[in-house]
Amino acid sequence: MLIPNEAAAQRQKMPTRSELGEQKVEIPAAQQEKTFPLGASWSVVQFNGKPVYDRRATLLIDQNLRGTGFGGCNTFSASAYPLRQQGLAVGPIAVTKRACDKGAQEFERAFLMALRATNKWDLVNGRLLLKGASGEVTLSRSL
Repeated sequence: MLIPNEAAAQRQKMPTRSELGEQKVEIPAAQQEKTFPLGASWSVVQFNGKPVYDRRATLLIDQNLRGTGFGGCNTFSASAYPLRQQGLAVGPIAVTKRACDKGAQEFERAFLMALRATNKWDLVNGRLLLKGASGEVTLSRSL
Protein backbone atom coordinates (compact mmCIF):
# COMPACT_ATOMS: atom_id res chain seq x y z
CA MET A 1 0.00 0.00 0.00
CA LEU A 2 1.27 3.45 -0.97
CA ILE A 3 1.26 6.41 1.30
CA PRO A 4 -0.46 9.42 -0.37
CA ASN A 5 2.76 11.42 -0.72
CA GLU A 6 4.57 8.48 -2.38
CA ALA A 7 1.70 7.93 -4.84
CA ALA A 8 1.82 11.58 -5.86
CA ALA A 9 5.58 11.38 -6.34
CA GLN A 10 5.20 8.37 -8.66
CA ARG A 11 2.66 10.18 -10.86
CA GLN A 12 4.94 13.16 -11.45
CA LYS A 13 6.26 13.59 -14.93
CA MET A 14 9.94 12.64 -15.48
CA PRO A 15 12.10 15.63 -16.46
CA THR A 16 13.26 15.84 -20.10
CA ARG A 17 16.90 15.79 -21.12
CA SER A 18 16.84 19.51 -21.82
CA GLU A 19 15.38 20.13 -18.39
CA LEU A 20 18.23 18.14 -16.91
CA GLY A 21 20.72 20.23 -18.86
CA GLU A 22 21.96 17.43 -21.12
CA GLN A 23 23.18 18.47 -24.55
CA LYS A 24 22.16 16.68 -27.69
CA VAL A 25 25.10 14.80 -29.19
CA GLU A 26 25.38 14.95 -32.98
CA ILE A 27 26.79 11.81 -34.56
CA PRO A 28 28.83 12.78 -37.63
CA ALA A 29 27.66 11.30 -40.92
CA ALA A 30 29.99 8.74 -42.43
CA GLN A 31 32.33 10.34 -44.95
CA GLN A 32 31.41 9.20 -48.43
CA GLU A 33 34.13 7.20 -50.16
CA LYS A 34 35.60 9.05 -53.15
CA THR A 35 36.05 7.23 -56.45
CA PHE A 36 39.46 7.35 -58.12
CA PRO A 37 39.22 9.03 -61.55
CA LEU A 38 40.26 6.13 -63.79
CA GLY A 39 40.88 7.04 -67.43
CA ALA A 40 41.64 10.69 -66.69
CA SER A 41 44.89 12.26 -67.87
CA TRP A 42 46.81 14.40 -65.35
CA SER A 43 49.83 16.76 -65.48
CA VAL A 44 52.09 17.60 -62.54
CA VAL A 45 51.63 21.19 -61.33
CA GLN A 46 53.29 20.98 -57.88
CA PHE A 47 55.92 18.74 -56.35
CA ASN A 48 56.45 18.83 -52.58
CA GLY A 49 54.57 22.12 -52.37
CA LYS A 50 56.62 23.88 -55.06
CA PRO A 51 55.11 24.85 -58.43
CA VAL A 52 56.42 22.95 -61.46
CA TYR A 53 56.76 25.33 -64.42
CA ASP A 54 59.85 24.14 -66.25
CA ARG A 55 59.17 20.39 -66.31
CA ARG A 56 56.44 18.28 -67.87
CA ALA A 57 55.26 15.06 -66.24
CA THR A 58 51.99 13.19 -66.74
CA LEU A 59 49.99 10.29 -65.32
CA LEU A 60 47.02 8.28 -66.49
CA ILE A 61 45.59 5.25 -64.69
CA ASP A 62 43.31 3.35 -67.04
CA GLN A 63 40.35 1.01 -66.47
CA ASN A 64 42.79 -1.97 -66.43
CA LEU A 65 44.62 -0.40 -63.46
CA ARG A 66 47.69 0.35 -65.55
CA GLY A 67 49.45 3.61 -64.81
CA THR A 68 51.30 5.22 -67.72
CA GLY A 69 52.82 8.59 -68.35
CA PHE A 70 55.81 10.78 -69.05
CA GLY A 71 58.28 11.50 -66.26
CA GLY A 72 60.01 14.51 -67.79
CA CYS A 73 62.47 12.55 -69.91
CA ASN A 74 61.15 9.02 -70.36
CA THR A 75 57.80 7.28 -70.59
CA PHE A 76 56.86 4.86 -67.83
CA SER A 77 54.28 2.25 -66.91
CA ALA A 78 53.30 0.43 -63.73
CA SER A 79 50.34 -1.31 -62.17
CA ALA A 80 48.36 1.09 -59.98
CA TYR A 81 45.58 0.00 -57.64
CA PRO A 82 43.20 2.49 -56.03
CA LEU A 83 42.30 1.04 -52.61
CA ARG A 84 39.64 1.70 -49.99
CA GLN A 85 39.84 4.82 -47.85
CA GLN A 86 41.61 6.66 -50.66
CA GLY A 87 44.65 4.44 -50.65
CA LEU A 88 46.80 3.81 -53.72
CA ALA A 89 49.33 1.06 -54.37
CA VAL A 90 51.79 1.52 -57.25
CA GLY A 91 53.82 -1.48 -58.39
CA PRO A 92 57.34 -1.49 -59.81
CA ILE A 93 57.79 1.11 -62.55
CA ALA A 94 59.16 0.27 -66.01
CA VAL A 95 60.92 3.22 -67.64
CA THR A 96 62.39 3.81 -71.10
CA LYS A 97 66.09 4.74 -71.16
CA ARG A 98 66.37 8.00 -73.08
CA ALA A 99 69.24 10.31 -72.26
CA CYS A 100 68.29 13.77 -71.03
CA ASP A 101 69.93 16.71 -69.30
CA LYS A 102 70.81 16.27 -65.65
CA GLY A 103 67.98 18.51 -64.36
CA ALA A 104 65.31 16.54 -66.25
CA GLN A 105 66.74 13.24 -65.05
CA GLU A 106 66.81 14.41 -61.41
CA PHE A 107 63.22 15.68 -61.60
CA GLU A 108 62.06 12.45 -63.25
CA ARG A 109 63.82 10.30 -60.66
CA ALA A 110 62.23 12.27 -57.76
CA PHE A 111 58.77 12.20 -59.43
CA LEU A 112 58.89 8.44 -60.08
CA MET A 113 60.13 7.74 -56.55
CA ALA A 114 57.24 9.81 -55.13
CA LEU A 115 54.80 8.00 -57.43
CA ARG A 116 56.11 4.57 -56.40
CA ALA A 117 55.91 5.48 -52.68
CA THR A 118 52.38 6.92 -52.95
CA ASN A 119 49.97 5.37 -50.49
CA LYS A 120 47.18 8.00 -50.33
CA TRP A 121 45.31 10.08 -52.89
CA ASP A 122 42.67 12.79 -52.74
CA LEU A 123 40.73 15.08 -55.07
CA VAL A 124 40.79 18.68 -53.87
CA ASN A 125 39.40 21.56 -55.95
CA GLY A 126 39.60 19.43 -59.11
CA ARG A 127 43.23 18.48 -58.54
CA LEU A 128 44.62 15.04 -57.80
CA LEU A 129 46.91 14.86 -54.75
CA LEU A 130 49.24 11.89 -54.34
CA LYS A 131 50.93 11.51 -50.95
CA GLY A 132 53.56 9.11 -49.73
CA ALA A 133 56.84 8.70 -47.91
CA SER A 134 58.86 10.23 -50.79
CA GLY A 135 56.80 13.37 -51.25
CA GLU A 136 53.56 14.92 -52.38
CA VAL A 137 52.56 15.43 -56.00
CA THR A 138 49.71 17.70 -57.15
CA LEU A 139 48.31 17.04 -60.62
CA SER A 140 45.82 18.96 -62.72
CA ARG A 141 43.52 17.50 -65.42
CA SER A 142 45.06 17.61 -68.87
CA LEU A 143 43.88 16.75 -72.36
